[in-house]
Amino acid sequence: MLNILLIKLIIAIGVVVTLSIVTEKVSPMIAGILAGYPTGSAISLFFFGLEQGKVYAANSAVYNMVGLFAQLMFFYFYYLSSSVIKKLTLVWASFFGFMGYFAIIWILHLVSFSKIVSMIIPFVSMILFIYLFRDIKNTKIQKKIKLDFFVIFIRGVFAATIILSVIGMANFVGPKWAGLFSAFPTTTFPLMLIVQISYGTKHVHSIIKKIPYGIGSLILYSMGVSITYPIFGIYIGTVISFVIATIYLLIINMVQKNIKNLKKIR
Repeated sequence: MLNILLIKLIIAIGVVVTLSIVTEKVSPMIAGILAGYPTGSAISLFFFGLEQGKVYAANSAVYNMVGLFAQLMFFYFYYLSSSVIKKLTLVWASFFGFMGYFAIIWILHLVSFSKIVSMIIPFVSMILFIYLFRDIKNTKIQKKIKLDFFVIFIRGVFAATIILSVIGMANFVGPKWAGLFSAFPTTTFPLMLIVQISYGTKHVHSIIKKIPYGIGSLILYSMGVSITYPIFGIYIGTVISFVIATIYLLIINMVQKNIKNLKKIR
């Protein structure tokens, strides 16, 4: 039991620290795309399968896909409130983000969804939020602040705590609620907090702008889990689902680079 808990902590902390380094060394924009990589959801769904069984995890994955709409609403409310509120921005933006997220998952838990509908909802949401975030400017970090490793580690612990709470919740609730809660941006939210504190609102908005592009990988990952876990088990199913998600992100990254190059030529 202690070994499993330690593995959960190491994985969650490692993911957040990696995203932090990418933000510092590359750009918030790239971090935003990578934020769509199935990190928090993948960890949660894997341990659902390990502790509750592969069928439980597969059923949770269906509602994880639906919950991605609530995740995007979290970012949207954070974006709107942080654009307007200038004092205690982080506190109020986080508050409204949470309220938006919980309001949506409460509504979603009242409805039963098929796998097809569960996949359509987040894909439509992805297109909607790409449109809603279209006017956000890409802001690069000009003067980088050297982040103390302790600060990054604390952020990793914060993310790990949320992930472990979601995984632990599976012992008390059904796959529907577990799946919806597993869609919370466990690794991206701590990233946003540290960027907000270190660099300001505009840089957080740059991350938010690109998140919908990467959300497709989360959708495909969860769909992969819902199909492959019952057939191949959690280990092979996880590998297959990660391969699918990675291919999607590579394609998205390639398309965006080509668009950027075309703009330069013009």
